[in-house]
Amino acid sequence: MNHAAVVGGGVIGSGWAARFLLHGWDVTFFDPAPASAARLDQVLDTARRSLSALYDGALPEPGSLRIARSLTGAVAGAHWVQESVPETLDLKRSVLSDIESGASTDAIVASSTSGFRPSVLTEQMANPERFCVCHPFNPVYLLPLVEVVPGADTAPDTVNRVQSALAELAMKPLVVRREIDAHIADRLLEAVWREALWLVQDGVATTEEIDTAITYGFGPRWAQMGLFETYRIAGGDAGMAHFLAQFGPALARPWSRLTDVPELDKALIDTITAQSDAQSGARSIAELETIRDENLVGILRSLRANHWGAGELVNRWLQRH
Repeated sequence: MNHAAVVGGGVIGSGWAARFLLHGWDVTFFDPAPASAARLDQVLDTARRSLSALYDGALPEPGSLRIARSLTGAVAGAHWVQESVPETLDLKRSVLSDIESGASTDAIVASSTSGFRPSVLTEQMANPERFCVCHPFNPVYLLPLVEVVPGADTAPDTVNRVQSALAELAMKPLVVRREIDAHIADRLLEAVWREALWLVQDGVATTEEIDTAITYGFGPRWAQMGLFETYRIAGGDAGMAHFLAQFGPALARPWSRLTDVPELDKALIDTITAQSDAQSGARSIAELETIRDENLVGILRSLRANHWGAGELVNRWLQRH
């Protein structure tokens, strides 16, 4: 398995193409938008620079890239087809049906959807057994996690093939044990996002102050340990049981508004936009992306040095290559 077709060339699709290409896969790329090829070139340049810094030198021999003129031309002969079109259900269903019609019968068909369940996406597919959700995280060429979500009709062999291929791409497959809207990670992010919107809406904090709470506080902890392992340490020698006994009662207090959602009316949108502009508007998106990637490389290299988390994954991949 070494030929991927990427359908949809936005931030996620271009990131997938870079991940595949720079780990030795041949890629056919299709997006009808006129600027998609130029955007892919920019992402590839950034990905090469970032991965070279992460991997201590030369990258593996890259695969070949072909820009396809049609969806059918893109998917023909591919071993893996990654759909990354906008998050619109009817569009995704239509594109997946077209992919299935043009792809090889043994090709894996995957979707980057961040929210839709596989059973919802495959209603128009004749062979859903070769389909699963493979939801990555931006930037796809650096962050290793992929939520692998099988549908009720997904064949076990498909899941096994997906996991093996992702390991070859230096990625971490997290197989979601049952279908649920927004999978795992985005549901956690949604909880933080909702609470953040309330803090802005209620005038408690600005966008910059909320980001400060994350980047100077629990964000660095989460970069190398997850929620439960972090709280286990907080429990001291008695571990998780002591932490739950000490802080569990706080769940009954009205500290969170997660069951309610602020209305994203014009006033709140204008407030968030203005605060975000004041916080970050002095830098272009390209500059922010470069800063983000350089920071991520530094974090991943530190994790590599300790053979921990995502850094341990990178070390294992480098040992095989």
